[in-house]
Amino acid sequence: MPARSIRRRWRQRGVAVITALLLTTLAVAIVASLFWQQQVQVRSMENQRLHLQTKWILRGALDYTSLILDTFRGGYTSLDQAWALPVAETRLDQYIERERVAGENFDATLSGNVTDASARYNLRNLASANGPVQEQVALFSNLLRILQMQQSLADRVAEYVAATLPPVAVPAEGAPTPTQRRSTVNGKPISLLQVDDLLAVPGVTQEMIERLRPFVIVLPSGNTLTKVNVNTAPPELLAALVSNMSVSEANTLVAQRKQAPWKDMANFQLALGNRTVIGGDTAAVTSEWFLVDSRIRLDRAALDAQSLIYRPSMPVAGGTRVMWTREN
Repeated sequence: MPARSIRRRWRQRGVAVITALLLTTLAVAIVASLFWQQQVQVRSMENQRLHLQTKWILRGALDYTSLILDTFRGGYTSLDQAWALPVAETRLDQYIERERVAGENFDATLSGNVTDASARYNLRNLASANGPVQEQVALFSNLLRILQMQQSLADRVAEYVAATLPPVAVPAEGAPTPTQRRSTVNGKPISLLQVDDLLAVPGVTQEMIERLRPFVIVLPSGNTLTKVNVNTAPPELLAALVSNMSVSEANTLVAQRKQAPWKDMANFQLALGNRTVIGGDTAAVTSEWFLVDSRIRLDRAALDAQSLIYRPSMPVAGGTRVMWTREN
């Protein structure tokens, strides 16, 4: 056989080997890609399942919290009751149905606490459909003074709240026309849903909001005045509620209620002596609104959420219910 033919045959064999290697490499890459995509889909499904399980754990925790709150309906609400006890980090491994993998370190924990939302001042009290409520503006201004903030902020916030409310209905012919104060806020601003929405009020800064956050809240109470629970309110808010009261005197009241919470407003008035509550019917010894902070850890999934629970003082249709839940 001529040498030229032999060289041509070896050359063809070399091309065939290289082609086979390239095809093998391509096939391995395709298979690896398919396995990777499948692994991503499996992990995505696992993440969705874990997230759904954290949702159900949260729902169960809120149902249990509502049950605890129902047991203390009526009478008075104080910080020495069972609802105020925080839930330390509790393992839930034995309650979660899940296919275990050999050697897997699977963690499921729940922790949280309940705080009294009625221990804070509801900013929606500042105005009604007829405009700012001057008694409530005076109360809020008093709180701002105690917190060493600009008291003029009370009028601006009240004007803003009034502008977010629906207009007064036109009275029937011959009926007296309600007096409505003209709002100084231009346009129709967004409604206050949380304390951070105060940034929409001219002159309010994030620093001011952080200073106010422990003492104020925005509750979906409609046209009903939300009362502050004197059994749970901080001393600064107690001092703002009561005429001519200093924070040190309010701290004395806080020390007294730790020994014996006020069971009715008559007992609270005895503790006040000749002083009166600003705004008249602004204080109470019971609470209807509660904040629930939940922290859930489930394997690699985590859920931090805050929920608002409404528990009416008297049994009504609907009963205790969750108003909203915000995930952090």
